Amino acid sequence: MSRQDPGSTIWFTLSIDGESLGYFNGCEGLSSQVEIEQRQEGGNNGFVWQLPTRVSFSTIRLTRPLTPDTTKVAKWISSLQTGIKRPTAQIAALRADGSEVARWGLIDVLPVSWTGPSLDPANPAVATEVLEITHHGFTD
Repeated sequence: MSRQDPGSTIWFTLSIDGESLGYFNGCEGLSSQVEIEQRQEGGNNGFVWQLPTRVSFSTIRLTRPLTPDTTKVAKWISSLQTGIKRPTAQIAALRADGSEVARWGLIDVLPVSWTGPSLDPANPAVATEVLEITHHGFTD
């Protein structure tokens, strides 16, 4: 039996309604926040009720070196000009051998921004792109 290291994720995939937008090597912002409302109960001074009110989800930021899959991202963003459709998405974390560590389903996904590479011959760094997406929550 081989043991797989759960912390050795090196890339992520993003799929929109089942169509892959390629591999990314950075993913930030997979998080949610539950807002809490405090209520005091009359005659009970021992504690304060902590009641959940609203769940919010942060913007997810995916980064990668420039690849031919960039055209898939551009096509998705351009499709918003003909009407906003909020699809579902899947982000999967993969190990070096391609096996899956974890997967997150996202509801009502929308691209927030895309930043392409800075092409400067005086600074020969890796050309990278950044895609930011928003969503209305997690799903299976």
